[in-house]
Amino acid sequence: MFHRIRRRATEPSEAQRRFFEMSAQLQDQVPPGIGRPAAEPEHGEPASVVDDFLPPELRVPSHDQLDGKVMPWKQPLVLDGEMVACTECGAYRDWLILSTRDQVWLRCREGHQQHETRLDTAWYNRNSGPADATHATFEDCLRHLGH
Repeated sequence: MFHRIRRRATEPSEAQRRFFEMSAQLQDQVPPGIGRPAAEPEHGEPASVVDDFLPPELRVPSHDQLDGKVMPWKQPLVLDGEMVACTECGAYRDWLILSTRDQVWLRCREGHQQHETRLDTAWYNRNSGPADATHATFEDCLRHLGH
């Protein structure tokens, strides 16, 4: 029994035999169009130019077109095991975190701002979500965020 299985495995199957025969027939044939110069395209009417950019009201400004980015941070901010508090009023939650010119600033509800050297733009980008609006002035942004 094992002898028959081995003998059958050494001989090519019917499908393999047909494949080899077809390969031999097609060996010297060349597909159409190979070796001939490419056909010249017909010069009918020119293709219309389509503006593939979004309309201006739907475009999002790139990072180099913005003066900065702001995100709210409601919970206390803990850095290096220490809770950050406002240096002027002592507030420790409900921050606005501003990222501008590779610096991160914290703004408390009272409007006091302090530069936070332990945070950087990479930290801001990891923790901020997508922007929901852009504003022409900083005051418009503060109004939008309820400060």
